[in-house]
Amino acid sequence: MEQKQTINFGAGPAKLPQSVLLQAQKELLSYNNIGVSVLEMSHRSADFNKILDKTESLMRELLNIPENYKVMFLQGGGSGQFSAVPLNLIGLKEDRCCDYVVTGTWSEKAAKEAGKYGKVNIVHPKLDSYTKIPDPSSWTLNPSASYVYYCCNETVHGVEYNFRPETNGVVLVSDMSSNFLSRPVDVSKFGLIFAGAQKNVGCAGVTVVIVREDLLGHALKECPIVLDYKVQAEMNSLYNTPPCFSIYIMGLVLEWIKNNGGAAAMETLNKQKSSMIYDIINASNGFYKCPVDVTCRSRMNVPFRVGKKEGDEALEKEFLAGASKRGMISLKGHRSTGGIRASLYNAVTVEDTEALASFMEEFMKEHQ
Repeated sequence: MEQKQTINFGAGPAKLPQSVLLQAQKELLSYNNIGVSVLEMSHRSADFNKILDKTESLMRELLNIPENYKVMFLQGGGSGQFSAVPLNLIGLKEDRCCDYVVTGTWSEKAAKEAGKYGKVNIVHPKLDSYTKIPDPSSWTLNPSASYVYYCCNETVHGVEYNFRPETNGVVLVSDMSSNFLSRPVDVSKFGLIFAGAQKNVGCAGVTVVIVREDLLGHALKECPIVLDYKVQAEMNSLYNTPPCFSIYIMGLVLEWIKNNGGAAAMETLNKQKSSMIYDIINASNGFYKCPVDVTCRSRMNVPFRVGKKEGDEALEKEFLAGASKRGMISLKGHRSTGGIRASLYNAVTVEDTEALASFMEEFMKEHQ
């Protein structure tokens, strides 16, 4: 019996391109006909080093990463970087303080973690709800901060920056976990960018860290050695056993992105997909309601309520059940927000999005 097609709108781990899964399947038992799987290959072997080098060079090419930046493939996820960033950078200036823009769950967690290692300044008044980005004119940046930190796309709340914060010369750090390589980015404007791979560029297990070379070597003495950027950069991400298979999968996804037109082509498709869903929400006379301010609605994660502003629980349950019958999974909103959330990362196709859009229209006709 033919399996019905599943469309995965998960927030991460998320859908991978079909061609990547097929290639990984084909090479699973014997990578490149060498007789061993990447899963059992020594991380010190010449074969794995080729995988590592190729993945890094694809990353550099796709993001046009300048030569004075190091690219590392680390473990511990984005949450590991909530600690690694302050441990490595808060000591850049003697005041040991840093500025954080807090626009959602993930930047909130990052700011709280940084507070263990120095003074954290939240640059704007606390938000009542995570549905907007405070106007930069209202920010109070500290000129003696070691760095300014923001989360470029808040996965839980569906809030995305469409501008780069101005820091007046202070090092800019960004968590790009959920919109990494979904659009072009000028790496040279950042001191550090990090991203978990499991949304747009691969599977869980590997976190990309891109850091400017002059920021290495300033780690606090209490920084664990596996989180020390200087050590990891000097060892080419091989200080300890890296997440080999996750790096290999990421290499395949980067190749897929390159073959499909790179970051600029991803941006075009992501705008097209998210517009399709937002257009239905906007034209639904309040049947679907996205709480996020129109100026910062995410192209990656589209959260909405069904039936009324605060959501009709029975209708939302029915919506999820109906979607599931049509093979659409992982549309349930984050446990902290409820409602529905459609994540439209790079591997989610226009056809996948059209299937969701037509179900939304059908469901609305039936219940409005």
